[in-house]
Amino acid sequence: MKGGTFSAVEHIFPKSQKFLTGRFNRLVQGRLWLQVLIGMVLGIGTGLLINPDTGFVSKPVANGIGEWLALPGNLFLAFIQMIVVPLILASITRGIAAATDVRQLKSTGVGLAFYFVGSTIVAAALGVVIGLTLTPGNYVDRAVAPAAELAGPVAELAAEGEARAAKPFSLVDLPTGITELLPTNPLNSIVSGDMLQIVIFSIVLGVGLLSVPPQSSKPLFELLGSVQEICMAIVATVMMFAPVAVFGLLAQAMIKTGPGVLTGLAAYAAVVVFGMAVLLVFYLVTALVLGGRNPLEMLRSIREPFLLGFSTNSSAATMPVTVKTAEEVLKVRPSLSQFIVPLGATMNMGGTALYQALATIFMAQLYQIDLSMGMLLVLIATTVGASIGTPAVPGVGIVVLASVLSSVGVPLSGLALIVGLDRILERFRTSLNVTGDLVACVVMDRLVPAKVSRESEIRSAAEREHIQETRNEDVVINSRGGH
Repeated sequence: MKGGTFSAVEHIFPKSQKFLTGRFNRLVQGRLWLQVLIGMVLGIGTGLLINPDTGFVSKPVANGIGEWLALPGNLFLAFIQMIVVPLILASITRGIAAATDVRQLKSTGVGLAFYFVGSTIVAAALGVVIGLTLTPGNYVDRAVAPAAELAGPVAELAAEGEARAAKPFSLVDLPTGITELLPTNPLNSIVSGDMLQIVIFSIVLGVGLLSVPPQSSKPLFELLGSVQEICMAIVATVMMFAPVAVFGLLAQAMIKTGPGVLTGLAAYAAVVVFGMAVLLVFYLVTALVLGGRNPLEMLRSIREPFLLGFSTNSSAATMPVTVKTAEEVLKVRPSLSQFIVPLGATMNMGGTALYQALATIFMAQLYQIDLSMGMLLVLIATTVGASIGTPAVPGVGIVVLASVLSSVGVPLSGLALIVGLDRILERFRTSLNVTGDLVACVVMDRLVPAKVSRESEIRSAAEREHIQETRNEDVVINSRGGH
């Protein structure tokens, strides 16, 4: 060590996540996204055919069939949710070690904080503006709104979200709230799935590992690397069943929703997809203005992770492909991509923020609730806060939306109306979240100063990767000072 607390950052180099993409090549080459789309169409058709309103089967029989059809999908969601916490913890901790120097690490952290919060605010504001302008809630028969009742897992998730928003905000309690962000018991945070505390713990752990001699930190870095590889092996295996999972989940949703309500909600879905398209344009303009990237070239470059995000419905599961695209296609410095992508998977949720804000406006219009300018500002603030730190897994959108609805006094019973469509729309917002992470990479790559040039860093990274491959080593020590 050279005497500085963080001097080890120049001497220890864990292997990049992009080496884990080999397991996903078969999925990408097999056009998993197309298989998922086919599963969605078949699931919707099957569900509408079995729906009790068609008269082919009775309601109890239809619900029973729906439960069995949804079983593969529920197992799929459980497996994805199971691996996210260890994957995020390992990825962020190892990503910190990729920084080339302390100044870059600090500059990236500060710049990311402003970028994540700023872009999420813009996304939430876009959701509010689009919702107020296109008024999707006026296209649904309001007679079905009061009759909608929450039941089963949806009711449990909604209750969890409502509990998050139950405590009113107070400046007096703000210092206590800031203190509570720190995980005094990391194991408890991991068990409870408190993603924001897990992210903070991962950052602290990563910085701590860089504060000790490389020989001391190497075993833990290698252990976390094994955790990453195991998690990705599980994801790659589970993703082979994604089309079947999507088919079953959508079939069950359509059995419970029915064709009458679905017809009225089509306008809402169209408005959400339009909002996602507007957000995509905003991201491409940001990449042009702040990142100096041609929008059309940017769109072509991110095609693979964009479609994989749509297929996996989890930005965390897409991380290796996202990192590989950032480094090899967009030519972003490895020290930035390996740090930004894992953080962005849990803290850069622009697509989620837009969706939560727009859905809340839709619900308010459905129940004929007028939201004042003050409540709209509260809505944007709550949406931003709820989106940051949300687990990057399918199905948690209901929890976030329930907390946002509760904060502005909109009834939660309307969630039963959109839970079926949410299975489809959350895939669009996942793709937008992945896009936001890649845009963050190109923006930070241009704006964050570094001790070494981009060309020199990329060349050094390539040399280390060659050593890691030939020696079959996960972590390289002292590679900078001579091999």
